[in-house]
Amino acid sequence: MRMDDAIKRLNALRKEAELGGGVDKIKKQHEQGKLTARERIDYLVDPGSFIEFDAFVTHRIYDFGMQERKILGDGVVSGVAKILGRDVAIFSHDFTVFGGTLSEAFGLKVMKIMDLALKLGIPIIGLNDSGGARIQEGVVSLAAYAEIFWRNTQASGVIPQISAIMGPCAGGAVYSPALTDFIFMVRKTSYMFITGPEVVKTVTHEDVTFDELGGAEIHATKSGIAHFVYDNDQQCLDGIKKLLSYLPQNNLEDPPVINSEDDPEREVPELNEVIPDDPNKPYVMRDIILKIVDYDSFFEVHKDYAPNIIVGFARLDGEVVGLVAQEPSIMAGVLDIHSSIKAARFIRFCDCFNIPIVTFEDVPGFLPGTDQEHGGIIKHGAKLLYAYCEATVPKITVITRKSYGGAYCVLGSKQVRADINLAWPTAELAVMGPEGAVNIIFRKEIADAPNPQEIRQKLIEEYRSKFANPYVAASRGYIDDIIEPKNTRKILIKYLKLLKTKRERTPPRKHGNIPL
Repeated sequence: MRMDDAIKRLNALRKEAELGGGVDKIKKQHEQGKLTARERIDYLVDPGSFIEFDAFVTHRIYDFGMQERKILGDGVVSGVAKILGRDVAIFSHDFTVFGGTLSEAFGLKVMKIMDLALKLGIPIIGLNDSGGARIQEGVVSLAAYAEIFWRNTQASGVIPQISAIMGPCAGGAVYSPALTDFIFMVRKTSYMFITGPEVVKTVTHEDVTFDELGGAEIHATKSGIAHFVYDNDQQCLDGIKKLLSYLPQNNLEDPPVINSEDDPEREVPELNEVIPDDPNKPYVMRDIILKIVDYDSFFEVHKDYAPNIIVGFARLDGEVVGLVAQEPSIMAGVLDIHSSIKAARFIRFCDCFNIPIVTFEDVPGFLPGTDQEHGGIIKHGAKLLYAYCEATVPKITVITRKSYGGAYCVLGSKQVRADINLAWPTAELAVMGPEGAVNIIFRKEIADAPNPQEIRQKLIEEYRSKFANPYVAASRGYIDDIIEPKNTRKILIKYLKLLKTKRERTPPRKHGNIPL
């Protein structure tokens, strides 16, 4: 064949591959409010940076008439590109081709790009929109899924893995996103579940819709599977770009630093007035965070799940930090099962990727009750404790008000090897609050007193004056310094710069056994 003819054929085949399942299928995708696989990549990556792999791959099925239905690319678009000027690997399911179902050939394309990402040390992004395993291939498609799961596990903690659910994701297909670091979902067009509504109805007799069973809102608020939820594909992809701006390329790099226009010496005088005089009155921790970190730099993770604790990324003088904070305006900021899991997962991610952890603490303790105890709060609270103990990145804790009981130990105390522990003058460090402590310690004296209520109140005030301040802990070195709230920002920045050279070794072992 002459070169001219060969080039014409090449260009014709490339155009055919770019059409995926064809114009009609693309139109249907748009009618559902969704972008196509290629449109998603084009929107997400830097213009002109995408290099495609395996555009001419087709399936290898010869049963059920499938040999007559071969489409170039076989339902997934894969390659490498740049986002914000940095390399990423990416694969995007093409629902216009066999409903985005995974075949052996499809799986091999994904495996190839995952292997490349690991070799190059670059993030891997999966844009999921698939009907699951291709039934016509039987166990071969299941084997391909298992190979992908294995690669997710090998890449965990080595390169950032991001999944966006932008359509259906059901059955075994859900486990690859579940093994990645962050999951994005789109309202009304994406869902995840192990078994669909029809199976649920057959087995449990429950009538449930796709959204009620595994929609974006359910996974953002109840299951905690979705870290971020957006209204459409474009917003979702913008969210991925923003997340990547905080992350290093791999576990051997530090997160990207930017030139901040926010003064590192900036004081925040209003913080001196933010803590209420009444120790039982709530305030909004999120407002404190926004005032301390660089302007417009806070990017919250898991915002709608376990809102009694806040986690997210921010910058202090251009340096990325991971923030963990109680939210006293919700459930008094108490620790429970969901908040413990949420924070533990986030802390472990930060530790994997060299992101310092800053904790703002105001915690009355762990939530009591049979639901919590029977649900395993001991085990789940231990996950959070394990995460703090395990983390070797710089760790700074600021106690703004309460630090009671086991929650004091868990939340980045000096004893679990936080590097710097600071307290505001309003900090209270004790086994429990003054009321509860007095009721236990002086139970007999109060009961025998002629005026029990008066005696009780006096004892509470005495206990409060002795323990409802940070100076006992400071006298023992558990607190490194007591600081004026308005200076918190500039003090944190100075300590973070000091800790940049921190090196900490852990005992040699295969891996620890976190209480799962």
